[in-house]
Amino acid sequence: MSSTLKRLIVALIASTLAVAGCSSSSSGGGSSDSGSGTKFEGDKVTLGLVAEPASLDFTTADGAAIPQLLLDNVYETLVKVDAKGKFRPALAKEWKISDDRLTYTFTLTDKAKFTNGKPFTADDAKFSIERVKTAWTTKLAKQMQVVESVTANSPTELVVKLAHPSNSWLYSMTTRIGAMFSKDGVADLANSPIGTGPYKFTDWKRGDQITLERNDGYWGDKPHFKTVVWKYFKDPTSMNNALLGGTIDVVTTVQAPEALDQFTSGPKAAGFQVIEGTTNGEVVLSFHQTQGPLADVKVRQAIRYGIDHKKLLENCWAGKGKLIGSMVPPTDPWYEDRTGDFPYDQAKAKELLAQSGQQNTTLRLRIPSLPYAQACGPEVQSQLSKIGINVVIDTLEFPAAWVKTVMTDQDFDMSIVAHVEPRDLPVVFGNPAYYTSYNNPKVQQLIAEADAGSEQDQISKMKEAAKIISQDAAADFLFLLPNLIVAKDGIKGLPKNAIGESLRVADLTA
Repeated sequence: MSSTLKRLIVALIASTLAVAGCSSSSSGGGSSDSGSGTKFEGDKVTLGLVAEPASLDFTTADGAAIPQLLLDNVYETLVKVDAKGKFRPALAKEWKISDDRLTYTFTLTDKAKFTNGKPFTADDAKFSIERVKTAWTTKLAKQMQVVESVTANSPTELVVKLAHPSNSWLYSMTTRIGAMFSKDGVADLANSPIGTGPYKFTDWKRGDQITLERNDGYWGDKPHFKTVVWKYFKDPTSMNNALLGGTIDVVTTVQAPEALDQFTSGPKAAGFQVIEGTTNGEVVLSFHQTQGPLADVKVRQAIRYGIDHKKLLENCWAGKGKLIGSMVPPTDPWYEDRTGDFPYDQAKAKELLAQSGQQNTTLRLRIPSLPYAQACGPEVQSQLSKIGINVVIDTLEFPAAWVKTVMTDQDFDMSIVAHVEPRDLPVVFGNPAYYTSYNNPKVQQLIAEADAGSEQDQISKMKEAAKIISQDAAADFLFLLPNLIVAKDGIKGLPKNAIGESLRVADLTA
């Protein structure tokens, strides 16, 4: 057991004892005693999360916390995907794709309105798509470059023409870049988001919580809960204790997996449900490859050989999650198990370091202040010390400090972060300007061919790209995050698998 895991367990036990025997009324109007087994009731639910967003504007700010909160709740898209990855209607009732795969004709609903009172029309859709190319500043905006023209033929008919066939464009339209904005509602996106969704933003107590209220003018099915509070915590122990004490109703993502037993057995376990599934969040040990020791592929390969991933997963995330060995989760059509590319081999790692002349080198591991990174950083440090690499850990406040230092300024040697955007291999490893700094023309060509080719071409080309990225040791893929949720009994609609960017609270019932 790692020292990090021991510290987490000790802290959890101490804090759990401190609240033992206490009972408080749920902020969601649920049971007054979280261990009583009483059915959850009320029209308010409080969710526990980590990583509070720094802004509410995902057009100019990176990070998963913003679309998790706003996408599908406040903002909607023309199309969406279901839990099986199938396209479904959203603001577009239907769509047709031309035989040459260049023209998409969408038929839009005429019932949707923005929360500023304006009707949603094809003009707003045209404005939203074009604005990605002209006003968005995040790296994800590149996914819209394939669009050649957008035409609003009528209030309910939108025609999008692509410069070349693209397998990924329609899927990208189900993510944050497909969010539909009001032409009159983008003046203050960082603080006042305006959308057509089932909820509207009402309040943000920075450092504490964000409140969404049901949009009574919503054009679709009325959500069950009137009020949804997103309450943010600095550490997993505090979040777990908030659930035990009745302050929150759901731990949306368990950040101390070794603590799950307290919700499944013991005197306080009654009244809780535990949901365990998968995500598409690859926990990546990223390398800055344009300078320093990590510009040498042998050093990167040595690191991959030098990490015992099974032991790392057990020590820093209680064995929860999945080893995948690549940037492709099993829910993607082009998944292959690549864990065999770099089996744990200290001798091989030391041999590669000797060949590179980089024995006893020192690397800065700059990690975000997120529980998985805090738990896994010391484990990486310990394991790499055994092959002759000295790792110095710096913790950066997330998201602001980490995004600026690592993603923007690229002032790091290594980092650890979960990339949770769906099908994000092209973004992370197909763009040399991205913080991962990986520049392989062959991979870029394969990604382009995968996008423009047939469905089978896409699968085979993406598999080949993932293989090259792995063998180049463009990063080390520590593990795939599990979807671990703990909630009060009676709350329904919680997702077993979290494979999109959003947490759709309109799906929740009681």
